[in-house]
Amino acid sequence: MTPDGIVVGEDGVARCWWGESTPEYRAYHDTEWGFPVADDVRLFEKLSLEGFQAGLSWLTILRKREAFRRAFAGFDFNTVAGFDESDVARLLEDAGIIRHRGKIEAVINNAQRAVELVAAEGSLAAYVWRFEPGPRGGGLDRARLSELALTEDSTAMAKDLKRRGWRFVGPTTVYAFMQAMGLVNDHLDGCHAQPRVAEARRAFRPPG
Repeated sequence: MTPDGIVVGEDGVARCWWGESTPEYRAYHDTEWGFPVADDVRLFEKLSLEGFQAGLSWLTILRKREAFRRAFAGFDFNTVAGFDESDVARLLEDAGIIRHRGKIEAVINNAQRAVELVAAEGSLAAYVWRFEPGPRGGGLDRARLSELALTEDSTAMAKDLKRRGWRFVGPTTVYAFMQAMGLVNDHLDGCHAQPRVAEARRAFRPPG
């Protein structure tokens, strides 16, 4: 690994150090992380899974993602909003996911709040992209990235979501969401995905 946090894999491709650590991370790093997303279901899924990640590694959640999707109706928040105590009991018995009552109930609550938010704002995407940070000067290496656990923008979004009744949406969780959904490009300088994400962001037109 270079001092800047770049690792060249056996395929000869330079990646952010974490993207070369496991096959699951490689695929996620190369094809998903940082590419802009405007689909409401995917945005809700990511917010939900970030909540489940609290206290755990993202790799743990990523390996269980398909099980989470089956358990939560593909994260269709209009459907999840109608889950009741029998669904909570079912999910607490599902060994494929993280069986944490507080986090399960938070997803159901947040689905209900998402329905309200869409009614008020038009779409979850239109709301989320309102918090896209402005351009960031300078390059990005591992040391600088480690300082970005949260930002003013993620703090503002977290505060507003909490005001609307959302749960498990602290500033650090929201910043990880922003990184993954392309509101920022936090691929390191020298990573092969960095210019691809930059181009995708340039071509992207935020909804709303």
